[in-house]
Parts: sequence; C-alpha cells; structure tokens
Amino acid sequence: MVSKFTRRRFLAAVSAGATYLALTNTVGCGLRERTPKTRSLHTPKVHPLPGVSSAPPKGVYAFRSRPDLSPPAVEVTTQAHDTAPGYTFIAPEKGGAAQGGSMIIDDRGQVVWFRPLQGTSGRAMNFKVQSYRGRAVLTWGETPGEYVIFDSSYREIARLTAANGYNGDHHEFLISPQDTALITIYNAVPWDLSSVGGSRDGVAWQGIVQELDIETGEVLFEWHSLEHVGLDETYVEPREDHYPGIDYFHINSIEVDHDNNLLISARETSTVYKIDRSTGEVIWRLGGKKSDFEMGAGTRFAYQHDARRLPDGTITIFDNGTLVFENGLPKAIEESRGLVLELDEEEMSASLVRQYTHPDKRYADAAGNLQWLPNGDVFIGWGRALSISEFSEKGELLFDLKLPPENRSYRALRFPWSAHLRDQPAAVAERTSKHEVRVYASWNGATEVATWEVLAGPRPGRLESLGSVPRDGFETAILVQTSDPYVAVRAKQRSGRVLGASKPVKLGS
Repeated sequence: MVSKFTRRRFLAAVSAGATYLALTNTVGCGLRERTPKTRSLHTPKVHPLPGVSSAPPKGVYAFRSRPDLSPPAVEVTTQAHDTAPGYTFIAPEKGGAAQGGSMIIDDRGQVVWFRPLQGTSGRAMNFKVQSYRGRAVLTWGETPGEYVIFDSSYREIARLTAANGYNGDHHEFLISPQDTALITIYNAVPWDLSSVGGSRDGVAWQGIVQELDIETGEVLFEWHSLEHVGLDETYVEPREDHYPGIDYFHINSIEVDHDNNLLISARETSTVYKIDRSTGEVIWRLGGKKSDFEMGAGTRFAYQHDARRLPDGTITIFDNGTLVFENGLPKAIEESRGLVLELDEEEMSASLVRQYTHPDKRYADAAGNLQWLPNGDVFIGWGRALSISEFSEKGELLFDLKLPPENRSYRALRFPWSAHLRDQPAAVAERTSKHEVRVYASWNGATEVATWEVLAGPRPGRLESLGSVPRDGFETAILVQTSDPYVAVRAKQRSGRVLGASKPVKLGS
C-alpha cells in the first residue's frame, strides 16, 4: 500500500483545526528516505479512542496512549521565567476524578512522570530526589507506613518500614550522607494530661526519630520526644478528634546539621530542636516557649514546617503563621511565609535575613516547605494553600502554579532529573479516513525526548519513516497521511539518536 500526501488533504486538515508544524525528515537505520507526511494535531476536537472519555472531568489530565493514568491537572498562574533548572516534584492526594501518587511536572504544568498509588486508598508524601550510593534516586513515603526508593529507570530498588514495632509516618524520609534513612514516627503513649487540662488517664502522641540501615532495616538511632520535651512546651490542648488525647509535638522534618547532629521541627510546640545524635539530649531550642535564642524582630514563627540548615549556616523555615499573643494564648495571623534566619550560636540570638510571602497572601494552616535552590532561588510549596512558587533571592516571583483543592501536596520541590527508561514508548492510533491516521505517542517519565518519528508500512517488519514532529507535552498527537495498515513511533533525542520505539500498532480498516 502507498502513503499519499496531497495539498488538498493538508488544507482540509488545517481548516478542521490541525496546526501545521515544520517537519524534519529523520531517516532511521535501514530505512528508505521518504517525504515527511506527519504533522502535530492541536485541535481538542478529536475522535475519541476506544476506552477513553471524549470529555475528561475538569481538573484531570487524560491521555489516549495511557488511559490508565489520571493525574490531577495543575494551573500555571505565573509563567516561568529565569527559573532554576529542573522539574517540580509533588505528591498530590487522590481526590475528585484524579488519582493520587508521585508526580513530576515541567514549567508548563505538563506531566513528565506519574506513578499512581496502587490501590483505592492511602497517599504518597514527600516526593523528591535524593542521593543514595552516589546516584540520584527518587524517594517518597507511601501508605501504609512504607518508604520507597526508585532508581533513574523508575525501578524500585528499596522499600523499608519503621522498626521496633512502630508504624512509620510520612512527614519525613531523609537519606543521610551515610546512606542511612531518617524517618518520623507518631506514637500514642498512655500519659497524665492533667497538667494541660486533660485526663490523668489520657494519651500523648509523641514524635519519634528512627535512623535505619536501608539494606537491613537495623535501627541505628532512636529518639523519643517525651523523654526530652515536656507537655508544658505545647500550644495545643487535649482533643478527641483525629488524634484522641494530645498531639503535643507533631514532628514534621528532620535535618542533618553540619556537625552531624539533628535538627527537628515540631509544629505544635512552634520550636526547632537541635538534638545530639549520640545521646539524644536537646542541645538548643529555636522558637517556642523555651527558646534558647533571643528572637530578633520578625523571627518568631508558628506551627512551622521544614527546618533546614544551609551551607552558609543560616536556617530556612516554612512559617505557617506569624505568632502573636492574645490573652496569653498564641494566635496565627493568616499569612504564611518562608523564612531565612541567621543564628549566632555564641551570643544565642536569631535575626531575620529575608522573608518570602506570596503576592496573594497565601495562608497554609498545615503543610508547606521552603527549598533553597543552588542558583539562589527559593522554591516554596504552600501546603494546604495549594500554590507552588519560585522566587529570586531578592523576592521576585518567577513561577507560580496552583493545585486543585482536592489534590493538595504536602511538599513541592524542584530538582534536575534525568531518566534512563527501560520500557517502551506507548502509542495508539486510529484511522480517520482511507489515507489519514491520528497517532498519540507518550513515554511516561522520559526526560530526553525531543521529537517523535512516525513509521508506517504493510506489516510490522517493513515500516518506513514518514517524518518527525516535536514532542509536545506528556502526549503528542500526530496527524499522519498513510494508507498502510501498521504504524509505530520512535522517540529521539535532539541529536537524532533513537531512545526507544513503540510496538507496531495495527489499524482498523
């Protein structure tokens, strides 16, 4: 059968909404050079493919080549300019018609990789790139109480759980410079709560830090908040919902300090603790009722998350609400901010270096993070306020996007990432006329694909190149002029090197 490409057909396709793109004719090994006969299809009014809804629910991406994926759609509210290299890493919750899971997106808000949660319940949290054994890996926490490590081919290389009979919590999963895992645990302990207005036979939820050998699961270090931090430091009262008793500490981040000791953030005491990694003793407290530092102007924080030490010695914190006092009780002003604090650990004073607030005065009553990027930019996930922003060091907003309310993410981070896939690209195709085919190509997780080459032929072993189109987001739609019964796609780098090929697709008559 012979592929046919006519001016009349081309103009007809344009009038139907398809946009012509200049093509490059890329000839593969052993393929005969042919005139390009492919062009990108940009009209949203396409014929539905079998098993794919023609009108996907609002707020959810739908891909014809990957109907098994339904990630939440994000809204870019400030187009990226002068941003740091890399992608945005989030772990959206399942909600509405969208799946929850681990998700990488680019600065256009397009999906790069999505791994939906396996099962109908649970969630992923704290999705990011870390270093393990000298290589970049993907890590996250996953219900129920598991911690996952994937390599650059998206292959699982480790999965671990908390030890000593505890259930792991997903607020933190940090791989240390020694390639050990530092995790958070919430643990209910029978406790006398009369000192904070509760029952003598009450329950206190304490925060636990465990350091684990990733290979063996052996516990290398364990720290319990109730052994070192009293109930008198908390700003919350006993309650019966969510955590019955008192969730007095609420650990939410762990950081390895420059001297190998630990920094721990506790939301409900509004305090960052420095912990001796050998003895477990508290070295100092930053903020809260018993701060060892004199807190300078603008340094007080409340219900914070994500305390990190930077190479220059400053501390970054996501301050969920500025702490003020009313009738002797703390109150959070409804605006969150990112903080950079300088600590003088000889004079024991804290001073404000810089703060970052959202132009729309975002307030996150829970969750959130601040990431200092290598180029000096600041990346902030606004937690329950749903926004994700990048600022220049001086505070200019460089990028902003928003998640759907039902698909919030505990943290949002930016990292460079290069994947090395072992599976094949996905392709589906439908014939729209005797000489016209629509092809949809994708490769979940690919980071180096620049163009998609389309091949067609009378049988799977005799496919010839028809031309190439630029990659356009997670899934590229391609209009092909051919009457051949088989088509396939090949993913190519900018240099023209073939990265992978799909299985041939047999077309209906």
